[in-house]
Amino acid sequence: MDLSGQTALITGGTRGIGLAIAHRLLASGARVVITGRDEGTGREALARLDAGGDAVLCAGDAMRRADAEHAVDSVIEHFGHLDIVVNNVGGAKDFATVADITDDLWHETLALNLDPALYTTRRALTHLIPQRSGRVINISSMEGRDPDPGLCAYAAAKHALIGLTRVLAKEVGPYGITANCVCPGAVETDWVLEKGPVAARVLGTDYPGLISHFTGRTVTGRLARPDEVAAAVLLLASGAGAGITAACIPVDGGSTV
Repeated sequence: MDLSGQTALITGGTRGIGLAIAHRLLASGARVVITGRDEGTGREALARLDAGGDAVLCAGDAMRRADAEHAVDSVIEHFGHLDIVVNNVGGAKDFATVADITDDLWHETLALNLDPALYTTRRALTHLIPQRSGRVINISSMEGRDPDPGLCAYAAAKHALIGLTRVLAKEVGPYGITANCVCPGAVETDWVLEKGPVAARVLGTDYPGLISHFTGRTVTGRLARPDEVAAAVLLLASGAGAGITAACIPVDGGSTV
C-alpha cells in the first residue's frame, strides 16, 4: 500500500484520529496537508509528524466554505496535485435526547458533521474529475449505523454522511474516483476523555461505566485505537483499495455483531 507520489488533504488532522491518519499516510510515502482551527495546535501536530516539507498545515475552519476551499487550493499550491481527500472534521457538540435537544444544538451538530465534507469535496472534485482519479474518504461513525441514546443529532448527521458518500460514489465512479466511509466505534481520544463524563450522565452512569458500556459491546473487549482507524483509511487510499467504493468500513471491535 505504497502512496509514494500521492498527496492527501486531511481535514481536522491536528489531533486524535486525524493526526493518526496523517502519520499513517506519511509513513506510506504520501505528502499531506492537515487542517485545523487552532494554529498553535496545528504547529504542535507538525512537530509531532516531523515530516519536513512533506507535511503542511493550513489553519482554518472547515465549517466555513472559504476556508475549506482554501485548504484544497493549498494542496495544489504546495504539491501541484491532489489525490486523496480525508474528511475527518466532525463530532458531537453535546449530548441530548430527542425530547430535550434544542434547535441550536440540532443545527450546529448537523453543520459540523456535514458542511465541511461537502465544501471540501466539492472543491476537490474540480481537480479529481479532470485527472480521472482520486479517493474521497469520509470519517463517519458506528453511531451512523447503530446509534446510542443521547446522540440523536450526531447519529442523524453520521447517517447523512454515509448517504452522501454513497451518492458521491455513484456520481464519480465513472471518473476513476472512489468514495467510502470509515466508521469507527468508540475510540479513546482526547475528545472522548473530554466529553465522556457528559455522555455518561445522559446514559445514567459514570465515565468508567461509559467505557465499560462501549467495551462490553465489542467482541475484542477494548476500544479501538486511532492508528487502527488510520489503517483502514490507508487501505481505501491505496491502490489495494481500488475495488472498494460506496462502502462503510467498521473499525469497532465487532460491536455490531
